[in-house]
Amino acid sequence: MALSRKQKKAFLTVAVTAGVYLSFRYLLPLIFPFLAAYLMALLLQPSAAFLEKRLRISFRGHMIGVPIGMIGGMELILLSIFLVGLLAAGGRRFTEELEHFLEELPGRMEELSLLGQQFEQSIERVLHLPAGKIGQLFRGTGLQGGGQVKEILLPQLLQKSVPAAAGIVRAVIVVVLFFIASILSLQEMDELRRRRFDSMFHREFFLLGRRLAVTGSAWLKTQSVIFLMTSAFSMAGLLLIGNPYYILGGIGIGVLDALPIFGAGTALVPWSLFLLFKREWGHALILFGLYLLCYFLREFTEAHLMGKKMGLSPLETLAAIYVGLQLFSLFGFLLGPIGLLIIKDFVEEYGEADEGADAH
Repeated sequence: MALSRKQKKAFLTVAVTAGVYLSFRYLLPLIFPFLAAYLMALLLQPSAAFLEKRLRISFRGHMIGVPIGMIGGMELILLSIFLVGLLAAGGRRFTEELEHFLEELPGRMEELSLLGQQFEQSIERVLHLPAGKIGQLFRGTGLQGGGQVKEILLPQLLQKSVPAAAGIVRAVIVVVLFFIASILSLQEMDELRRRRFDSMFHREFFLLGRRLAVTGSAWLKTQSVIFLMTSAFSMAGLLLIGNPYYILGGIGIGVLDALPIFGAGTALVPWSLFLLFKREWGHALILFGLYLLCYFLREFTEAHLMGKKMGLSPLETLAAIYVGLQLFSLFGFLLGPIGLLIIKDFVEEYGEADEGADAH
C-alpha cells in the first residue's frame, strides 16, 4: 500500500527530527572539540592565508614560506594571550573590589543583623508570639545545621574532590585537542573541502555548514547586542541609586544575564529585596524595574533579532529555545534553533526530491 504525500512528509519529519535529536544527544559531544576547531580554523584562514602569501620568498628558484598551519597556530596563541590578559585584568580589578567589600563586611553584617532582628520582631508582633521566640528558633536551626557540616558536608566535599580533579584533567585534554585540531584543520582546509565536495553527502554537508554558519553568526551578534544593552542599562540604574561601582556592577550584571542558568535576576532581585527591607523604596523600585527591563529586553531581542537573521518567526525562535533548554540544558539555547532549522532544511530537501521522483 503506497503512502500518501501527507503521510510521507509526516514520516520524513519524524525521521529527520529523531536523527537530529540523536545526533545532538550522542554524536555532538564526541566531535565537539573537532567541530569547534574547524570553525576556529575558518575564522583564522583569511588572515593566515594573507600572511602566508606575504611571507613567501624565492630561494634558488624555489618558493619557501611559512606553513599556514604554523601561522594560524601563532595567531591562536596571540589570541589566547590577549584573552587571558583581559581575564587577568578583570580578575585583578575584581580582587580589588572584593578586598574593599571585605573591609566593609563587618559593618554590613551588623547592619544585616539589626535588619534581621527588626524582621523577627515584626513577625512576632503579627503572630502574637513571645519576644525572642523567632530568634531562638533560627539560632537553634543554625546550631543544628552547623553540627551537620562535619557529618555531611565535609565527607561529600572529599568524595567530590576526585571527580572534580578528573574533570579538570579532561578539560585540559580537550583544550589541547582543540588547539592541535585547529592547526591541522587550517593546514588541511583545502583537502577537507575537496573531500566534502567529492562526497556523496556533499549536499547534506552544505546544508549543515550553512545552518551552522548562519546560526552561529546570528547568536554571536544577538548576544553581543543584548550584553551591551543590558550592561548599559545596568550602569545607568546603578548610577541612579548612587552605587560607586556602577561600571563594574553593570558589566557583571551583563555577564550574569548572558548565562541561562543565572540571569540578571540572580543579582537584581535579592538586591532589590534587601533594599526593600531597608525601607529604601525608591532604590528597590529602580533595581526591580531594571530586572524587568533586562528580562523583557532579552526575550524580545532573542526572538526578533535571532529569528530575523535565521529565517524563523519570533514564536518559532522562542519555542525552539525553550525546547532546546528542556532537552539539552545550557547549550540548548543554541542547539534548539539550529535543530529546528536543520529539520526544516532536510525535510524541504528530501520532500522536494521525493515529489520530483513521484512526478517522473
